[in-house]
Amino acid sequence: MLTDFSNEPLLDFSNDTSRRLMAEAVEAVQSRLGAHYPLVLGGERVDTRDRIRSVNPAQPDETVGTVAKADAALADRAIAEAEKAFVTWRRWDPAARARILWRAAAALRRRKFEFSAWLVFEAGKSWAEADADTAEAIDFLEFYGREGVRWSREQPATRLPGEENHVFYIPLGVGVVIPPWNFPLAIMAGMTTAAAVAGNTVVLKPASVTPVVAAKFVELLEEAGIPPGVVNFCPGSGGAIGDRLVQHPRTRFISFTGSRDVGLRIWELAAKRSPGQIWLKRVIAEMGGKDAILVDETADLDAAADGIVASAFGYQGQKCSACSRAIVVKSVYRDVVERVVARAKTITVGPPRDPRNAMGPVIDQAAFDKIREYIAVGRGEGNLVLGAKPAEGPGYFIPPTIVEGVAPAARIACEEIFGPVLAMIPATDFGQGLEIANATEYGLTGAVFSRDRARLERAREEFHCGNLYFNRKCTGALVDVHPFGGFNMSGTDSKAGGRDYLGLFLQMKSVCERL
Repeated sequence: MLTDFSNEPLLDFSNDTSRRLMAEAVEAVQSRLGAHYPLVLGGERVDTRDRIRSVNPAQPDETVGTVAKADAALADRAIAEAEKAFVTWRRWDPAARARILWRAAAALRRRKFEFSAWLVFEAGKSWAEADADTAEAIDFLEFYGREGVRWSREQPATRLPGEENHVFYIPLGVGVVIPPWNFPLAIMAGMTTAAAVAGNTVVLKPASVTPVVAAKFVELLEEAGIPPGVVNFCPGSGGAIGDRLVQHPRTRFISFTGSRDVGLRIWELAAKRSPGQIWLKRVIAEMGGKDAILVDETADLDAAADGIVASAFGYQGQKCSACSRAIVVKSVYRDVVERVVARAKTITVGPPRDPRNAMGPVIDQAAFDKIREYIAVGRGEGNLVLGAKPAEGPGYFIPPTIVEGVAPAARIACEEIFGPVLAMIPATDFGQGLEIANATEYGLTGAVFSRDRARLERAREEFHCGNLYFNRKCTGALVDVHPFGGFNMSGTDSKAGGRDYLGLFLQMKSVCERL
């Protein structure tokens, strides 16, 4: 009998057994670096001369692996293979589709340390961040399998004498899944399998800097029994195949997680009808944030400082939910700045294969250069109180960086940096703090630290973001606990890991028969 969903427990690496098993996995994965992974189209391995090289951001001269790089013709073939598979996959018993996800979850659970080790090398994640990524992937598989069964049931409808009426959901068709690099296992797996378990078929175009983890996951799905063509592994550049896949007349939906600018481009392209297209394409988009933690004078300031530091510098600030603005009322502002700086100074930065390092590298040279440019901007917009000295090493290391005394309209307070840069902003009072928090084009996550119940209730109504947390950090959403998605330019508020998510990949059909 199927049990109720529960979240996968996170590992404690102070435990000798967990620490030993992870160290062994890191060593084993390092011995397998450099392998090549072809495209997977309709279950067939397809190689290309043009390839994508994935590198270790902590040591850029180390190749994690190479993957075949699709061109426009292969992108068209991927769509064709997905459309062919859709004919039969849509008719599978929803419970049978769900069982493939549960088999994949069981296999991933057995190989948890291995997949986390791949994340250490390809995504630059610390052991704890890698484990959380893998655990979330397991959660998505388990939860969306259960949701696939639930959504497949006939829906209630009011009875009308003389008629027999049935209301139910059917899949959309062929979808393009474009996941991000920052959660290359969890978000990629969730986006892919949510669409597939609903009866759709998928062309998966992984992020170009983290394609090896995606290739490994596609292998896992095949081992779990997913039929050929249901998930087609099709890496390639956005310019060469991204636009092509989005604009293809047989593409029914696009599921995207990434930057605002790319998301807006996808939205625009998908809105234009291509020759031969007979439907309005559906776009599911999550596009980032400029997230704030608001602290008032009644708050537990130690807890607030802990939450700010964890949210700002976890995974090098490379989370769309990361705290990039700390807004603090003036009466406790200086106290909070001192506590946050003191805690951030203790964070160790270095290669994440070493468990003593809490922060690893940012993802690539482009990110490194962009973040350093924002730090230079921050020097002119406030007081740089931490991060003046660059981190050492051949990788793309940037230490925790804090700029205080920042004005609400400053660039580093408004623009998404996606790195370990925190702007600390003083507010006159709680009301002004809320105004500052909402003065952004984004609306993904936020947090409030306060002991004042009236203020928390006010924030509940007025703090305009999709995921709001009280007296805790603004990162670390759990599947089916904190359905995740944001407002405004943070995307379509698709609420990944929530109970309405699969509905985005389905359409309702009503059938009436006169008796």
